[in-house]
Amino acid sequence: MAMTFGVHVGHLGSPLSELRRLWRFADTGGFDWFSVSDHFQESPPQGGDIDCFESISTMTAQAMETKNVRVGCLVFCVNYRHPGVLAKALCTIDHLSGGRVECGLGAGWHEAEYKAFGMPFERIGIREDQLEEYAQVLRLLFTQRVANFKGQYFQLNEARCNPKPLQRHLRIWIGGLGEKRTLRVAAKYADGWNAPYISPQEFRRKSQILDDWCQKEGRDPAKVLRTVNVGFYMGATEKGARRQEERMKAQWGTTLEQRIGGFFVGTPRQVMDRIAEYRKAGAVRVNIGLRMPFDWEALHAYAEEILPAFLPEKKAKAKKKPRVPTR
Repeated sequence: MAMTFGVHVGHLGSPLSELRRLWRFADTGGFDWFSVSDHFQESPPQGGDIDCFESISTMTAQAMETKNVRVGCLVFCVNYRHPGVLAKALCTIDHLSGGRVECGLGAGWHEAEYKAFGMPFERIGIREDQLEEYAQVLRLLFTQRVANFKGQYFQLNEARCNPKPLQRHLRIWIGGLGEKRTLRVAAKYADGWNAPYISPQEFRRKSQILDDWCQKEGRDPAKVLRTVNVGFYMGATEKGARRQEERMKAQWGTTLEQRIGGFFVGTPRQVMDRIAEYRKAGAVRVNIGLRMPFDWEALHAYAEEILPAFLPEKKAKAKKKPRVPTR
């Protein structure tokens, strides 16, 4: 399978006009995926006073203003909404988008956010149990005329979710790195697995664990797609790369050390080599993870210099099309 490219907004900040500009850029720039994050406050935590737009309403706007990219979220936290509420919202957006919605699910991690909004932050084992039930409930609501489910945390009693998604099979992704539970849930219930901010070497290792879980669950590992989110701090030039590296340090602070292998830094040539490593490790899509302010010069360099090297159809178009101004 040929590698494709996506954009992921790790924090839905303001101004909203920049977010809209970004998904329009992705829609016409050779990307096949655009996803948002699901938070009520900024991520990573920086005091709580930074603007943060809501994910489902943002996805709705994106669906209406794009034509090509998949409309996704990496990932919806299973504790923030009842699965029936999410299923209804996603089915609606799928119709609005012409059948381009994707659903990512995760067990949640933002403890400060939970506490701020009065939601119990259970131990990880309970949240993983909830994730497993949540994925099953969504699949039932997406596919069954009448859905019944009796779990410890979620129940359906002859529930009807109409209309069904416009697309025949709305893909469910599991995001996360937990080797004992998260990857097992991905192997058992998901169409794809997304790994956030890890190196190509670690991606390969985790992917092998996913293969092992697939075999234990009696599932063909090839049926589970593998993608990665990589923090985007590339510069169009050497000077731009240095500026981006400083932004990376400021935005991630003390959490930077544990994620440094999962960032694009340096010049386009260096990033191109890094993408090749992810492809060799088995990633079918690389999503660049962005936070405002966006470096538009770097984004244009990524789309116009890097994507053509991996997308033959874009390479052919690039030869005929002049460089687009950044402003």
